[in-house]
Amino acid sequence: MFKMRVYVGYKESVLDPQAEVIEGAITRLGYENISDLKLGKFFDFDVLAETEQEAIETAEKISDQLLANINMESFRVQVLEAK
Repeated sequence: MFKMRVYVGYKESVLDPQAEVIEGAITRLGYENISDLKLGKFFDFDVLAETEQEAIETAEKISDQLLANINMESFRVQVLEAK
């Protein structure tokens, strides 16, 4: 069993108006040393697999098919823990 985390965020070429609004708000709070803010989401789940590589492949397939809109978003998979 492997504890997986999938990070999903907009591709570099896609505008992220929500991140721009948050970055503007941070600047208005007086933090002018903040830039290039990115907004994303993550999913945690367990995968029953024999090997870490098999768990990664399963998580990548799920991410590609469901968790990320591959036209606008990219994702990366991380193994948090082997149980």
